Amino acid sequence: MDPFDSSDSLEGPSKAAATNAEVPVPWSRFSAWLECVCVVTFDLELGQAIEVHKLCKTSICYLSFPDSYSGCLGDTQLSFRLRQSVGRSSSWFGHEDAYNRDAPVTLQKEHAHFHGYVYFRQVKDASVKRGYFQKSLVVVSRLPFVNLFHSLLQVIAPEYFEKHEPCLETVCNEIDQWPAPVPGQTLNLPVMGVVMQVRIPSKVETPGGSPVKQPQTENLLPAPTVLPSVHELDHFKCFQSVLIHVQMLWELMLLGEPVVVMAPSPTVSSETVLALVSAIAPLRYCGDYRPYFTIHDSEFKEYTTRTQAPPNVILGVTNPFFIKTFQCWPHIIRLGDLKMLLRQVLNGAFLQVIYQTYKTFLHKDKAFIKRLLKGIQKKRPSEVQSAILRRHLLEQTESFILPLERYLESLMPLQRSMSPWKTPPQIRSFSQDEFMKTLEQAGPQLTLKGDWTGLYRRFFRSPNFDGWYRLRHREMIQKVECLHLEAICAADLLTWTKDKSEVEIVDLILKLREKLVTRKHQLPVKEELLERLEQSIQTIISSLPEDLQTLLHRQ
Repeated sequence: MDPFDSSDSLEGPSKAAATNAEVPVPWSRFSAWLECVCVVTFDLELGQAIEVHKLCKTSICYLSFPDSYSGCLGDTQLSFRLRQSVGRSSSWFGHEDAYNRDAPVTLQKEHAHFHGYVYFRQVKDASVKRGYFQKSLVVVSRLPFVNLFHSLLQVIAPEYFEKHEPCLETVCNEIDQWPAPVPGQTLNLPVMGVVMQVRIPSKVETPGGSPVKQPQTENLLPAPTVLPSVHELDHFKCFQSVLIHVQMLWELMLLGEPVVVMAPSPTVSSETVLALVSAIAPLRYCGDYRPYFTIHDSEFKEYTTRTQAPPNVILGVTNPFFIKTFQCWPHIIRLGDLKMLLRQVLNGAFLQVIYQTYKTFLHKDKAFIKRLLKGIQKKRPSEVQSAILRRHLLEQTESFILPLERYLESLMPLQRSMSPWKTPPQIRSFSQDEFMKTLEQAGPQLTLKGDWTGLYRRFFRSPNFDGWYRLRHREMIQKVECLHLEAICAADLLTWTKDKSEVEIVDLILKLREKLVTRKHQLPVKEELLERLEQSIQTIISSLPEDLQTLLHRQ
């Protein structure tokens, strides 16, 4: 894969990269982090035009420039999310993806969307007909690492605007030397004389907990720039103009309601949408979301039609045209000048910036809001305010999900019902009414009052419940298969075969082999148990007549 020229560079890593890890494949390490690097310039006759890279031209061009209403002078950073073109293959997704297996669901790669991270510069330039230099440097990835990639752009974009393409080629070659993005490890990522040190969270870590400290293995020169997170934004900065509505925003995200964020700039728009999506972590937001959406987007007609109810999507917009276009949407967040809004907060006359028809199920946590507002008055550092806000939202989501997790556990078959000689027992079906009855004794452990039952019933109709249940049901099936495989590994297979016919024995061997091949690398079964099973299979084969042994060894 060539990050500039290949027409397949948005289609995922090379297949050869997965077949032989020891043989270096061109751009395989680059592909683990990025899909491509694009340069978008403003052509006086054509408008936005891609100078380097020739894929998804229209969408990337319009999403990489602030619209004319934003009036962005100087340097601007923003993010967008792009639907993968219909018919374009996703070769990496067909294989077992080690990264997704170990990463939290909120940080996993998506097979249907790309994430774009933009560094846009607009400055006066008398040598240009239009009078302004306007250009964007864009990196496209399947990884939702907004903090990492914006930090990367802050390093390379200013240099690129001075030295142009030779600089980019050097950067791409450096990225192609980076270690793979492995969850749970501290990684040093050198680029242009800077070493960024990052740690990707692992799914086994406690959400919101302190990361495991990695041993210092080398003295790096220059000293690394440590990024506290690859993905977390400053939640307080994003939400401080709508603090009194944070409870309602959490519910809207939980239920996957249609929301439009009207912001004064693409930076505010994209950061707010990404903060909203992450407000229900560790639950994954399963609806569509577009941190920056324009009238040129390929889904513009789909999302602005008035012939049907608005879809489950969050849109971040800056063009005033959308004020009228989205006036029928049920939930609109209008963000204005931040200093003016904060002045009104401190004066007790908070501006109503959310226009909606939604009535919250839960009451506001007034004590929590007062705590954050008091922090503003006392000039508490933004990172501290943000940590308080993230912890509050995390605990609220976990308290909501906990009764559902407990109920799912009750649907699992008992371990003692696992027989190596029978097919695995079935998982009981999810019953909403049965779950509701459990809330009286195992409801959310929060002091927050309200209609929790109504909230759960509404949640069951949301895309977030569907996505959560599909994932958890798949994990439950894997757990049952794992327990069944462990039961088989622990069984005395040789004794079982003594009173069985050769046909039954051969059938057993073929089934066990199939289970080993298909499940060995997917299920967390202890290696010694698998080795014991393989030895048992070989022992059984050796007890059969020679002609059958020969036949089975050829299989």
